Amino acid sequence: MKVSVDRSLCYGSAECAYRAPDVFAFEDGYGTVRPGRTEVGDAPEVREAAERCPSQAITLQEGA
Repeated sequence: MKVSVDRSLCYGSAECAYRAPDVFAFEDGYGTVRPGRTEVGDAPEVREAAERCPSQAITLQEGA
């Protein structure tokens, strides 16, 4: 599974960094995917971060 954050949608709640700190970081007031962490397999904490993102800025692409 491939994960990405659309910074144009993110408004900086930091939910992603709280729920999956190994994959997401909070930089310059926005959530971001840590370098080298865009491919995450089937990580439940990443799915939860995407589901609970209040701005729906996280995209999960299956089979990528």
